[in-house]
Amino acid sequence: MAGAASVLSDNSSLSRLDRGLYRIERQLALLSGLAVFSLMVLAVISVGGRNFFNQPLPGYVDWIEQIMPLIAFMGVAYTQRDGGHIRMDIFVGMFQGRALWLFELITTLAVLALMLLLVWGSWAHFERSFDWNAPLWSRDSTIDIALPIWPAKILAPIAFGVLSLRLMLQVWGFGRALFTGAERPVAVPLIEDAAAQAAREAAHVSGRDE
Repeated sequence: MAGAASVLSDNSSLSRLDRGLYRIERQLALLSGLAVFSLMVLAVISVGGRNFFNQPLPGYVDWIEQIMPLIAFMGVAYTQRDGGHIRMDIFVGMFQGRALWLFELITTLAVLALMLLLVWGSWAHFERSFDWNAPLWSRDSTIDIALPIWPAKILAPIAFGVLSLRLMLQVWGFGRALFTGAERPVAVPLIEDAAAQAAREAAHVSGRDE
């Protein structure tokens, strides 16, 4: 369930790494939001040009192809950190203590393995497109205005790499919680009840959250 988790902090090395990576993730999420805004601007320019000057924006579809990876990938690590991805909280909430941390550890390790494979595969896909000796360092380009495609292709391994770092920190957090039996571990998303979630969302809307 999206938006139903909180992340605790303390002065441990794990928590400091968590907060440091979170700053990077927030910047990537901001970049993703700006990409959404840029699509709106491009649509206004293209429609306005078509209606008033009979000339839409050249390569409009090509620009959309370049921007879509920013929207699709740049915010995934930020969402993972805050526990915002879709998950079965009703099922997970049935577990407590070490059983919960073991379940979270196993599922996080499975996702980490998948993401490492995706980093490897998406980087290979980028390498097939990039060439230092080619014009604009590109072996392929968009159909309409011949934009190089490699800048869009490199975004996937970057985003997946950051997500992999986030998952490694969460594996550390869940593993430590499993070993110590901690009830409220740091640097991992903790499921909130409805009242706590509503209070946090109210604080966010009122601008009192940090």
